[in-house]
Amino acid sequence: MQEKTTLISTSQFHKDVYTGLTDFPKHLSSKYFYDAKGDKLFQEIMDMPEYYLTNSEYKILDKFKDEICRVFFKDAQEFDLVELGAGDGKKTKILLRHLSSEGIPFQYIPIDISENALNELESSINNELPSVKVKSLQGTYFETLEQLCKMQNKKKVIMFLGSNIGNLLHPQAIEFLTSIQELMNKDDIFFIGFDQKKDPQTILNAYNDNAGITERFNKNLLARINNELDADFDLDKFLHWEVYDPETGTAKSYLVAKENQKVHINGLDLTVSFEAWETIHTEISQKYDDNVVSWLADKAGLRISRIFSAENRFYKNYILKK
Repeated sequence: MQEKTTLISTSQFHKDVYTGLTDFPKHLSSKYFYDAKGDKLFQEIMDMPEYYLTNSEYKILDKFKDEICRVFFKDAQEFDLVELGAGDGKKTKILLRHLSSEGIPFQYIPIDISENALNELESSINNELPSVKVKSLQGTYFETLEQLCKMQNKKKVIMFLGSNIGNLLHPQAIEFLTSIQELMNKDDIFFIGFDQKKDPQTILNAYNDNAGITERFNKNLLARINNELDADFDLDKFLHWEVYDPETGTAKSYLVAKENQKVHINGLDLTVSFEAWETIHTEISQKYDDNVVSWLADKAGLRISRIFSAENRFYKNYILKK
């Protein structure tokens, strides 16, 4: 049970924390993992041997970079390469470097909710690939993409890498894909990564590594609430827990209270009570196969044009068109 008073904060982060921790069961959005510390922890996660996603997609982009870039530039039109949730751009730079070396005219437009990540990305591209035109946009995907579409009429290649769509359940994924489709013109391309179903233990290991980096990443959300909302979460009193259902392809992350406790969130004038073993759901990571991706695309008014697969078939990148 929560002791509620009038919500006094106005930012979206404040509202979402209030809503999530006064709901039953409790939940917090994974999009708030990514503050300055969270960004660094996620870089560590991507370097973990257990976290196969980044390396698998990196190998796909490196192996098929010429084919992928030829598809992007098929109609010999200058285009905007728009990346949703750009992060550090490590994988994207494979394509940026190849497009630049081939003299293909394009502008790179990374979109991310983290201003810190965008600043670091733009700085690194200016240093490593000075010939690439970069225009970073900070904000949520659709608001920013919609503004971009109103401003420019060029062909768009929209990228959504890292299987970030896996943070959505299927109904939400269809809604997401439909929103993208509605912002696409006939010649536009949507290039998206989907993590594939595989040995359940491989998936569990990726989200619950022995070094505890993923645990620190999840618990950093509580630390962020402490710092930004003057709360007193004791991180040692929560357990990071991962589950995976191979039937649905759904992996879920939780923070589990180890004992009865009260947390005071002064910035929200809120006291939250936890019973022992009560959960906070923090993230979903959906896994797919070709049939599921085809079904999602069809529901959203899109079709699969090309598929690029990792050798072990752990991961695939799809080109979707209207």
